[in-house]
Amino acid sequence: MVTGIVGIGNMGRPMAEHLSEVGETLALWNRSAGKAQGIAGSTVMETPRAVVEAADIILSVLANDGALDAAYHGPGGILEADLTGKTIIEFCTTSPATVIALEKSVEARGGLFLECPVSGNVVPARSGQLMGLAGGKQAAFDSAQPLLAKLTRRLEHLGPTGSGAAMKLAVNLPLMVYWSALGEAVGLAMAKGIDPALALDVLADSSGAIGAAKKRVPPILSMLVDQDPGVVSLSLKNAIKDMKLMEDLAVSSGGPSGVIAATLAKAKIAAASGWSDYDNSLVGVFGQGKATT
Repeated sequence: MVTGIVGIGNMGRPMAEHLSEVGETLALWNRSAGKAQGIAGSTVMETPRAVVEAADIILSVLANDGALDAAYHGPGGILEADLTGKTIIEFCTTSPATVIALEKSVEARGGLFLECPVSGNVVPARSGQLMGLAGGKQAAFDSAQPLLAKLTRRLEHLGPTGSGAAMKLAVNLPLMVYWSALGEAVGLAMAKGIDPALALDVLADSSGAIGAAKKRVPPILSMLVDQDPGVVSLSLKNAIKDMKLMEDLAVSSGGPSGVIAATLAKAKIAAASGWSDYDNSLVGVFGQGKATT
């Protein structure tokens, strides 16, 4: 069996490397072809359509709706191929409406479609320890499950297409809020002369901390002290994209959106000030002066 991957970027690359290590034969495509080179057991294809035609099951690991539209509907796109007997798994964090429309388009070409956005960054992607949040028909889930089991520590079939997108946005919402709150919290401590390194260490060890806090404290401290943004796991511009999706879904479903709206407003100001390509976990310290330790 050949596994296709469309999108060998920040998440697609470590996923491809992991699948290669566990014995999968891969057909790969990326808009910048050089990013897909050098993975054992893989062939780099010229178009998404070529990936689909070479593979039995195809993972789409793309950043946003613009990339989705190009890969599915553009020249040489996924939907140019006969999808009979193929399963498409979509990993993009997007809206329920988008994946519902993609499912209809894939099924019209004879294929099965499953959405499976994941919780986790490049480290669990590389080791096959992501959390998979699947939505779609049972037949699509059954087809995808053996491969997804190699990429995930936990895989949930949440319901029909759109439920995975909603759950992924729900998972990400408190994370976005936390990074904004953490920066303001360390600012309170620094205002009374507490060393920022000590303040962040206490905050990351407190009852209010999240699991990812300890790993992100060193780069947050580096930004505060040295103005060094460090490496990027999820960029602020992509986090803003996700937060807009959260706000839109809340509004369309009649739910509350005040918390994410406030967090989004702060993130937009930081992005407009040149922080859009920084890691989103730094957003909370935007506007604070350089700290000393």
